[in-house]
Amino acid sequence: MINKDRLVETFITLGKINSPSGKEGVIADLLEGELKKLGFSVVRDNAGVPINGETGNVIGSKKGTAAGGVPIMLNAHMDTVTPTEGWECKFDGDVIRSRGDMILGADDKAGIAVILEALRVIDEEKIQHGDLQIMFSIAEETGLFGAKHADVSLITSKCVFCYDMGRPVGSVTVSAPSHDNILFKVKGKASHAGARPELGINAIVVASKAIANMKLGRIDKETTANVGVISGGTARNVVPENCEVRAEARSRDTAKLDVQTAHMIKCFEDAAAEMGATVEVDVNRSYLGYRLSEDDQVVRIAVEAAKRAGVEVVMHETGGGSDSNIFNAKGLPTTVVGVGYENAHAVEEYAVMSEMVQSAEMCVEIVKVAAEQRD
Repeated sequence: MINKDRLVETFITLGKINSPSGKEGVIADLLEGELKKLGFSVVRDNAGVPINGETGNVIGSKKGTAAGGVPIMLNAHMDTVTPTEGWECKFDGDVIRSRGDMILGADDKAGIAVILEALRVIDEEKIQHGDLQIMFSIAEETGLFGAKHADVSLITSKCVFCYDMGRPVGSVTVSAPSHDNILFKVKGKASHAGARPELGINAIVVASKAIANMKLGRIDKETTANVGVISGGTARNVVPENCEVRAEARSRDTAKLDVQTAHMIKCFEDAAAEMGATVEVDVNRSYLGYRLSEDDQVVRIAVEAAKRAGVEVVMHETGGGSDSNIFNAKGLPTTVVGVGYENAHAVEEYAVMSEMVQSAEMCVEIVKVAAEQRD
């Protein structure tokens, strides 16, 4: 039986540890210790080395007690966005909220707390399970780097359940988008803004014209695009020679993503040509999308577990990326399941305690159902 008080206490303990991306050393030490208490052998890979991080991913493994079950892995990430310095929370009935000037960090410390509580119940109640692995990953928020640099030779699981989504708890993610990061570097010509503006080519104006002609926001039900950062110029009285624009496009249909990215590039090329400027474009497809079916084993296990836990199942198509994108691309069938939080990355973030309990109950059932399956 899930211990709600212990689950909440675990979440608060995790929340108090400041762990922005690349700075997960302290929380990794704690989690390694917790997994060892539960009988897991624990290693850390070298995923932190390419990003100069404090630690790699924490990977725990435990042999099954049920013969023939499907080996599974439970995953959540240790890092959070900021600000989290001086973290505090407050209680509002069934809800845990941030204090109002920082994030709560439920994304993804609620996911970690849910996994740990489920593992404790499995251990205490001697619940039969197949081979079980846990990966607490690093640097998810800054580019899924923990998953990208994970040592897959350490992973023997056949299905992965990623605890990195808010509400509803019964969400089972069956589709996620591919993602393009796009950097535009506009080169104009500097000149004195008061004495000889005619001799200059304003790189910021070029970027403005390009952006004004772009389709942005919700393009269709599968596709989005955004301009997020603009920087340029040196002084108010100088026609700016340079401007950089950081943008993105996402789609669950790669053909649509190709079209949207090409459209954004053309907008910049046309604006630059019109004003006599040049533009350099760098496109990085930072992760690939995936689409699962209801017949895929990882989905069938999650759906059956939700039903046994009394949780309504929602087949979810997301517009965001997660470690699941990387695992699926590496041939590890992965779905993302709900944890019970809302407003991630915002100071209004909150978690619903009763829903976290439901998520932990569903997690226990995932382990049970996987143990009953035949590999």
